[in-house]
Amino acid sequence: MPPAPRLLSADQLIRRLRWDDLDLAHLRRLVEMARDEDLAGLGLRRRPARIGDLSTASVPGAPRQGAAALVAREPLVVCGLAFVSLVLSAFGGGVATQLGARDGAPVPAGGLLATLHGEPGVLLAAERTILNFLQRLSGIATHTRRHVAALGRSRTRLLDTRKTTPGYRMLEKYAVACGGGWNHRLGLFDRVMLKDNHLSLLGLGAPAEPGSLRKRESGTRDRLAARLAAAVAEARRRAPGLPVEIEVDDPGQIPAVLSAGVDVILLDNFSVPQLRRAVARIGGRAFTEASGGITLQNLPRLARLGLDFVSTGALVHHSVWVDIGLDWR
Repeated sequence: MPPAPRLLSADQLIRRLRWDDLDLAHLRRLVEMARDEDLAGLGLRRRPARIGDLSTASVPGAPRQGAAALVAREPLVVCGLAFVSLVLSAFGGGVATQLGARDGAPVPAGGLLATLHGEPGVLLAAERTILNFLQRLSGIATHTRRHVAALGRSRTRLLDTRKTTPGYRMLEKYAVACGGGWNHRLGLFDRVMLKDNHLSLLGLGAPAEPGSLRKRESGTRDRLAARLAAAVAEARRRAPGLPVEIEVDDPGQIPAVLSAGVDVILLDNFSVPQLRRAVARIGGRAFTEASGGITLQNLPRLARLGLDFVSTGALVHHSVWVDIGLDWR
């Protein structure tokens, strides 16, 4: 008889990062690196002899005060506005910022994101760094919002993955949250997740032919199920309180995974009919997550299957920078 499900809620499995969850010292380091790339050739083995904003320095008689506006050139979901003041401070300060929107808000084309007043040299030098952060993060938030809209009013929640830009993971996951998505595990430290390669180590990889696991002798199936149950028990011993999730890529693996008493079953690259049958077979004894091949086009169909979650790395790696401009005033 399968073990009773653990008393976990969906909110214990996922989260939405907030700006206050991010490490300000790390963000400042990212800003300083971006500044030094522009001003001093950071990343080059041989640094340039002349550094600084040589373009602005060559403009004679520049005014002592200037004003500019950050403007959306297309409809977007804004993310990363707190970077404006961080970047300006790293470039020397002396610029006041007034925000015209908030992170997570939809902004129409022509909409005002912020107005800036102060030292023209700082504004001009910092312009590209400000835009790089805003355009990248707002692009992820905007792309995520489209996926959320495709799910509609479904109970199924949209999750991100660990497919993120090195060094920018928490920022990109924050952008997903601003777009209305949810954050899956933040790293290897906050969930036990046994994927295909882990199962291969246990001799539990996908069978050579679809469905062939069901055709194995009962004793073999029992030994495999026992090995999997032992792995789950060891995970609970080593990481008490953490959710345990197991990936399956063949429907025949579901009974063994269920009997092991996991919290989440990841259904990898299942067809829509396979997902429908898998959800019915699991019957609420574990949370269900579909992954692999998730697109804007098939999300409306997935929304009707009763899945708890769908996850896709495309929220980040298929996002496109949105168009934001800094207009001098």
